[in-house]
Amino acid sequence: MEMNKFIEHTLLKPTATNEALEKLYKEAKENNFKGVCVNPINVKKAKEALKDTDAKVITVVGFPLGAMVSDAKAFEAKRAIEDGADEVDMVLNIQAVKNAEWDTVIEDIKTVKEACGNTILKVIIETDYLTKEEIVEACKCAIKAKADFVKTSTGFVNGGVGAKVEDVKLMYDTVKDAGLKVKASGGIRDKEAAEAMVNAGASSLGTSSGIKIIQG
Repeated sequence: MEMNKFIEHTLLKPTATNEALEKLYKEAKENNFKGVCVNPINVKKAKEALKDTDAKVITVVGFPLGAMVSDAKAFEAKRAIEDGADEVDMVLNIQAVKNAEWDTVIEDIKTVKEACGNTILKVIIETDYLTKEEIVEACKCAIKAKADFVKTSTGFVNGGVGAKVEDVKLMYDTVKDAGLKVKASGGIRDKEAAEAMVNAGASSLGTSSGIKIIQG
């Protein structure tokens, strides 16, 4: 299994320095990673750094709480794409999920997807906060809103586990027939964990431990 082709080499810490980001881009190029995942303020530089590679530039919107109005998320996505983002990972309206306000969840995702157009949109459902039933319903909302991926986690839940194999499998089983894919993210720190996520149905892995994973 060529793990590098699954890895979205990630640096989303608010304290990320230019030096650390440059190291991220260098590692992505040297290891032929699937892409890098950075905050919107770093998209332009990431795109420039990776211009002669196949690596995608992925960014996040409504991050990390998902508690912004949908129009703000849509604007953030549109601007990121103008700056060079190849893919957008949005945090859905978690509050609406917990209140079972499914029409609100769908509309939130749909508003961002319309701003993204043909650009891939991944929906972060933040599995640490959800029951199994809510995970399934959130995935169904992503299907109805015509998103491209569902994603486990932001990795920013204090004390959260992040991606779990059983959740990835549940998400995959829910969305596969609709043509959506799954991104596992949060707490994937070694090759064994990464392979388990892929075997459960993940097509992409968001991790800051990409080097450690490919070195086994």
